[in-house]
Amino acid sequence: MSDAYLALALQVACHAVNELDGAAARTRMAETLERLADQIAASKAFLGGDLRLVVLPEYFLTGFPLGETIPGWAEKAALAPDGPEFARLGVICRKLAVYLSANAYERDPNFPGLYFQTSFLIDDGGAVVLRYRRLNSMFAPTPHDVWDRYLELYGLDAVFPVAKTPLGRFGAVASEEILYPEVARCVAMRGAEVFLHSTSEPFGDGTSVKDVAKRARAIENLAYVVSANSGGILGTALPAASSDGGSKIVDFRGQILIRAQTGESMAAFAEVDLAALRRYRRRPGMMNLLARQRFEAYAESYARASFHPPNTMLGGPPERSLFETTQEATIRRLEEDGII
Repeated sequence: MSDAYLALALQVACHAVNELDGAAARTRMAETLERLADQIAASKAFLGGDLRLVVLPEYFLTGFPLGETIPGWAEKAALAPDGPEFARLGVICRKLAVYLSANAYERDPNFPGLYFQTSFLIDDGGAVVLRYRRLNSMFAPTPHDVWDRYLELYGLDAVFPVAKTPLGRFGAVASEEILYPEVARCVAMRGAEVFLHSTSEPFGDGTSVKDVAKRARAIENLAYVVSANSGGILGTALPAASSDGGSKIVDFRGQILIRAQTGESMAAFAEVDLAALRRYRRRPGMMNLLARQRFEAYAESYARASFHPPNTMLGGPPERSLFETTQEATIRRLEEDGII
């Protein structure tokens, strides 16, 4: 068990695969992995042997779909759970003795034609010890879209997984889900101490809604947030720096320990002090917000509410128009019910 170690939110450029065919896309992914192996090795050599945790940005391997069909993107850009990309990342972790977290599109043989956006953690032995599939997405399938079948297959604890490791207890929050307090809360309920946050977002002066949310999730749950943003997205018609900069580490009091500027960077590294976090969580007082939670008071309101409907994709891969029409129908229903 490590009481303290260095964590790095490694800010790297994403080399997108949108303009490539399937074979060329896989080649580009392999090239990205070799470049990352060198960058992680160089970062550890520079920062020292106590660098134990590296978090990579969202979309680090492929970029995001830009008009591709759901089955088409699943075929071209989504990883197999036992595929070569995960195997290569495992080799990197074993060789460099690091834990590595990132976010990628992933297929599931139980849901053919779909993909899920998956945040994962690989330990220093090369094994995937956490696999969290994003629940809230405007433009991608989620477990909630196949909810009944997903729970039947995997159970609720797999929806909100926590990895118990020698470096602490890890949970994942994917991208814009930092704006959804329930995701962080549900893994905190299961013991998470460090939130792994792979994102791809505009960088500004630190007052964006996502920046505020990162600090809020840390404060509410008395947890570290290691948030890695892109260092630009290359290979699409979008301006490359639209998602670039601001990777950061936030401590359990909501203090920003370090923040990178723009471009590819290893500047966002800081110490994760588990002993201090655990002392804080075990200290009685007003600021122990986690111990003071009264979840029973809220449970019935959540159980009675239904906003975005589940199971919209149990019939198989839909047209992309489903995302917009589902949200429009939800807004109309909430308006009719007098909620909005």
